[in-house]
Amino acid sequence: MTPTAFDAFADIYDNDFTHTPLGQMLRARVWAHLADHFQAGQHILELTCGTGEDARWLGQRGVFVTATDGSAEMVQVAQAKMAQAGLTEWVTVQPLTLQDIKPTRFAPPQFDGAFSNFGGLNTIGDWRPLGQTLAQLIKPNGTLILVPMGPLCPWEVAWYGLHGQFKLALRRWQQPAAAHIGAATIPIWYPSARRLQQDLVPYFRHVSTHSLGLWLPPSYLGHLVTRWPKLFVRLNQFERRTAAYTASWGDHYVSIFVRSK
Repeated sequence: MTPTAFDAFADIYDNDFTHTPLGQMLRARVWAHLADHFQAGQHILELTCGTGEDARWLGQRGVFVTATDGSAEMVQVAQAKMAQAGLTEWVTVQPLTLQDIKPTRFAPPQFDGAFSNFGGLNTIGDWRPLGQTLAQLIKPNGTLILVPMGPLCPWEVAWYGLHGQFKLALRRWQQPAAAHIGAATIPIWYPSARRLQQDLVPYFRHVSTHSLGLWLPPSYLGHLVTRWPKLFVRLNQFERRTAAYTASWGDHYVSIFVRSK
């Protein structure tokens, strides 16, 4: 998979997702978890940072961030965003893919924690090497927050099933699935929460998993949220209260780990 596939979305990602009602609801849910675990003065490693929206939010809260992404265009947008916000002393953006994240690039153990948001981890199919690397980069008792797309999204199954597109409805169960990103087609994997825990448990202790997007639709159905905002505000409030019970069900899920001593 070439990270340049995501270059085509760098200029439109914020308008198409970040600034939409759905994007704001989902990101606020993730930020609540980040606020619980990452404190001012800490240094956090972000994987697959995209346009840097999460890094900017953390920087504004006094958290130092080393943000990384394999897409050169995404990195450029993120760097411009930090400069505009006056956060270049707080947030450093580097052009690094998940495979580029190596202990030799940093001075381990350097980071108080790490995270990856909105499916960045779905571009790889084996998370053990990444877990081993992060274990060398994150200090003992540091927090790891991951937000992958999961294998069971009822919205997706129902939507495509009702439209007779059964291959798309079941694509998360036929891994790797083929995703069309701009002009490129890349493989995508959808790890279950159990699979992710199995790959990381030698180095990290699992703390909790929360659903994200069980009652809210995937981003390609964001127009529904724009059309019926009051309905989805209520559904979002309901999911906030029940996310710990529905765990990895939904478009994404939030898994929280602590670095073993």
